[in-house]
Amino acid sequence: MFEQTFKNIDDILHKDAGCTSELDYTEQSSWLLFLKYLDALEADKATEAVLEGRDYQFILSEPYRWAAWAAPKAADGKIDHNAAMTGDDLKGFVNAKLFPYLAGFKQRASGPQTIEYKIGEVFGEITNKIQSGYNLRDVIDRIDELRFGSQAQKHELSHLYEAKIKNMGNAGRNGGEYYTPRPLIRAMIEVMQPQIGERIYDAACGSAGFLCEAFAYLSPKATKADDLDTLQKCTFYGKEKKSLAYVIGIMNMILHGIEAPNIVHTNTLGENINDIQERDRYDVILANPPFGGKERKEVQQNFPIKTGETAFLFMQHFIKSLRAGGRAAVVIKNTFLSNTDNASVALRKQLLTDCNLHTVLDCPGGTFQGAGVKTVVLFFTKGEPTRKTWFYQLEPGRNMGKTNPLNDADLVEFVQLQKAQADSPKSWSVAADSVNLDTFDLSVKNPNGGEEVVHRSPADILDEIAALDAEAAEVLGNIRGLLA
Repeated sequence: MFEQTFKNIDDILHKDAGCTSELDYTEQSSWLLFLKYLDALEADKATEAVLEGRDYQFILSEPYRWAAWAAPKAADGKIDHNAAMTGDDLKGFVNAKLFPYLAGFKQRASGPQTIEYKIGEVFGEITNKIQSGYNLRDVIDRIDELRFGSQAQKHELSHLYEAKIKNMGNAGRNGGEYYTPRPLIRAMIEVMQPQIGERIYDAACGSAGFLCEAFAYLSPKATKADDLDTLQKCTFYGKEKKSLAYVIGIMNMILHGIEAPNIVHTNTLGENINDIQERDRYDVILANPPFGGKERKEVQQNFPIKTGETAFLFMQHFIKSLRAGGRAAVVIKNTFLSNTDNASVALRKQLLTDCNLHTVLDCPGGTFQGAGVKTVVLFFTKGEPTRKTWFYQLEPGRNMGKTNPLNDADLVEFVQLQKAQADSPKSWSVAADSVNLDTFDLSVKNPNGGEEVVHRSPADILDEIAALDAEAAEVLGNIRGLLA
């Protein structure tokens, strides 16, 4: 329904001098989508108020509402281009008036959990990069075609937005920075089985994929009005350091149906974990923290185990942030299981001592597009020591990449076997008392010979080369079309 509209928007932004990559396309689409959504939300609430015989207080003042500056309508319901601003007038209004007005909501809001505060946060973090006011007008006209009225419309918009995030995650960056494969997230949630009433947390939420999928998992279970209110207001919590990811995470959660997402724009690792109190703890943690980063000395002082490795600091934060009996599923690079440096050994010891590391999912190379390291998923429960760890070695039987990514079917066996932690050619258990107490080495070593390399047939390799050649030819054709 809306796929062509999204393509048209990207085509317009591609021509603009201020937008140079998929990251820019997604960012600029996001703030306009946000305002279009806000207009639809306010219209619905105003209608409800009329039906209930009460007044509705609009969040935005009249000159800053979508219908006033972006899409004034004529009597036939179409945009009145005689009244609508364009060119330098439109660009000047957006940059000099609209953005400063919206950014000011952060100071005027009654609290951080309100939609007003989110408006201020979003527009205090990003800028309008569309340099041509005429291109901006064209994009606005396309955005105005989108509708948020029905669940089917919202579902399609969220699906298309997810596709934009996926493309952005693969746009010359580490694919895991913005996009964790959704089949992997869904499998992690199936194992965790969160319940309505539990608080779910991601301290490095990025585009909020874990929180959105958890919402999709729990929504069908919400059978009472109180359940829906609980899911909307006090179930999903996130923190994100980077401005672009923060904005995209907010928009992604909104499109998935969460009106005022509880995402905070902050550097999680800048907080001293000794300051975490019981009220700050969560029932379920789902996360894929950034790895490979090098944190400064002053940040490391916030943690008992000193290390520059970002992911290892996040692991300490996760353990501290779980309540007793709380459950976590965390993606981390597989070298965490065997590194011999002091921090790795100390962190593995803490994990095995303070938590029950009951499951390790070993993911094959190529699970994350653009990521050069292999990963594992650690599933653990806080408050009891590890007695046995069940390992599963995921082997889809093919080399994964852009043309053949991870899918839900690849993880069906893992989810089924995990329930009973059954042994199989791909799974086995290791008793905690058999782990070396000097190194706490947890390396994935399949006793069933599961580490054997699966070689692809020449036909498979040729098929992939042909697919990549076709994709390259399409890109070159597009470039030639732009130069013609």
